[in-house]
Amino acid sequence: MKVKNMDKILVLNSGSTSVKFQLFNVDDNNFEVITKGLVDRIGLDGSKIIVKADNAHDFTMETPIKDHKDAIKVVLDYLLKKHLKNADELSAIGHRMGHGGEYFDKSVVIDKDVMEKIYDTVPLIPLHGPAFVHGLEAVTFLLPNKMQVATFDSAFHQSMKKSAYLYALPKEYYKNHRIRRYGFHGTSHNYIAHITEDILGYKGKVISCHLGGGASICAINNGKSVDTTMGYTPIAGIMMSTRPGDMDPFIPLHIMKTQNKTADEVNHMFNKQSGMFALSNGHLDMRDIIDSAQNGDKDCQFAIDAYVYNLVKTIGAYVAVLGGIDALVFTAGIGENSNLIRKKVCERLSYLGITLDDAKNNLFPAPLEITTDNSKVKVLVIPANEELMIARETYELIVENRQKEAIAI
Repeated sequence: MKVKNMDKILVLNSGSTSVKFQLFNVDDNNFEVITKGLVDRIGLDGSKIIVKADNAHDFTMETPIKDHKDAIKVVLDYLLKKHLKNADELSAIGHRMGHGGEYFDKSVVIDKDVMEKIYDTVPLIPLHGPAFVHGLEAVTFLLPNKMQVATFDSAFHQSMKKSAYLYALPKEYYKNHRIRRYGFHGTSHNYIAHITEDILGYKGKVISCHLGGGASICAINNGKSVDTTMGYTPIAGIMMSTRPGDMDPFIPLHIMKTQNKTADEVNHMFNKQSGMFALSNGHLDMRDIIDSAQNGDKDCQFAIDAYVYNLVKTIGAYVAVLGGIDALVFTAGIGENSNLIRKKVCERLSYLGITLDDAKNNLFPAPLEITTDNSKVKVLVIPANEELMIARETYELIVENRQKEAIAI
């Protein structure tokens, strides 16, 4: 069967006050970014569309944007003016979705049944879930007959065994309230699994470190997620920019009881005022923390030491879970850009046979592999590309649908 080999796919990542977008051209499974950008400050003063990579058409334009429907209409208007003859040129829209619960272990075409299940998972991710749904609803309103695909951050981790995802709580909390480890950043970790397989030439034992403002580590065996640091919510796991990571579960109870704080107030503190921000005495950006540490700021020096300790402890645990390691991968903002963090982590892991090539590690951007030829474990720096992963999985479903239609005919 001959399948059309030219498609345009729009990928959307909807946040509470923003929508990121990328338009891909797909030609025989080759993916080219035509343009990408951001609609920012939705519902706020100074809302605008920012086109970040569009050759001669890079620009920023302020325009009133009251909700996600307005935001996506602005994106579509821009694309129709610059890159599309009409909306029919779009083969599909791929959405980043935060939570698929136990319903979804892969990307799916959105239909009525899928939408009902997506709505059912919103309570599992109350801070971010509504924004993802708003983006989906906006496209459904603006392009009602267009194929849409949902790619879930939690889906990649559905391969975890029950011993890895079930908390040691009374069983009713899992059975009746769906409390378990779900994990997030799955689209990023899945992308790392695919790229690392291409590099190694086989599906090995890989530890993927997605280190950005939000951060998580994933143990991957044979291309499947075995364990991951984020849990029922994205607060869990390793220390992050403003999140504390794992801690004694009595701590929030103690704070609520002794400080007369509400659950919402404590939740805000754990999401926005903790982590590196707390330890460094108010710095949000790792670059600022490193600069201050190098200038003698002891709080920032300690924050870096604590961050590295957190990473090393978790990586060591995942080496044990996997029974070895073939590749350690750094990705996302800190992972890709901080040669200091990479160096400190790799030095602490030298017992695994990791030998860092300092010259490669100090290049910016870092090359794909930053270890020496005789290193027993490859250390890779792979730029995060969740949008490409969404586009790939959307394209696979486009092709699958066409094949089904051809068979039906």
